[in-house]
Amino acid sequence: MSKITKAIIPAAGLGTRFLPATIAQPKEMLPIVDKPVIQFVVEEAVKAGIKDILIITGRSKRAIEDHFDPSYELEDMLQKRGKIEILKIIKQISGLANIHFVRQKRQLGLADAIYQGRTFAGSDSFAVLLGDTIIYSPDKNHNLSQMIKKHQQTGRSVVAVEKVADEDIVRYGIVDGKKIEDRVYEVKDLVEKPEIKNAPSNLAIASRYVFDPGIFELIGKTKSGKGGEIQITDSMRYLAKEGKLLAYEIDGIRYDIGNKVDFVKTNIDFALRRPDARGEILEYMKKIVKDDKGK
Repeated sequence: MSKITKAIIPAAGLGTRFLPATIAQPKEMLPIVDKPVIQFVVEEAVKAGIKDILIITGRSKRAIEDHFDPSYELEDMLQKRGKIEILKIIKQISGLANIHFVRQKRQLGLADAIYQGRTFAGSDSFAVLLGDTIIYSPDKNHNLSQMIKKHQQTGRSVVAVEKVADEDIVRYGIVDGKKIEDRVYEVKDLVEKPEIKNAPSNLAIASRYVFDPGIFELIGKTKSGKGGEIQITDSMRYLAKEGKLLAYEIDGIRYDIGNKVDFVKTNIDFALRRPDARGEILEYMKKIVKDDKGK
């Protein structure tokens, strides 16, 4: 199969769980230390060989477009002030990939957001990365790269999964599958947010997908569910029933920036990985613990 060089990043959600911070600022632009979430996602795609990226946005999301555009005034100011290192970083952002944008005019679910990219994808297979989720892996065997490789080997679509605690099962789409090799499962079915007693496994869908263009036809015949939204889990059930869907268990940590507590935890984790911040952050955390014990 031909090399996959296209990716769709849905980023049209309203970010209601982060209000009032997201009244005018997209949740995908919330910073992890000093870098917005969506830049991590774009960089992940680029590392997997993606050259062309379509970001699905909505109203009040203009900041995402501005972030990936060249900022000539800022670059000129940094050049004049001799801030060459930060200037290099800023220039790299606009050169990461060929980035395009289209708006999802109505909030009709993830499957509908992906469907907005059917012209962009054309007859090519493509990756999907959710714009509010970071997957961190120190391993050189990049997760998305492995998913793309498995798609090219088998011709099947691939969904990323991770093992979650029993109490978290009700928050995710869950895979019913059979392990066929290390980290790879043949998917028989998917269940959206089941109760623990009805869950076929603890393998939760983990915000990364690789599809062939046939997924658009399946989305087109998927019925809407709660709130009138079309769920990609329901569309993938067609693939599973035809034996055309694999699950890949990610190697690393998935950071869901969709809620406040996980957002704070993510900032702490990434700050601790930075030599310029680790020592000071650790000392501050020790002080907090000490002060808390004294209360």
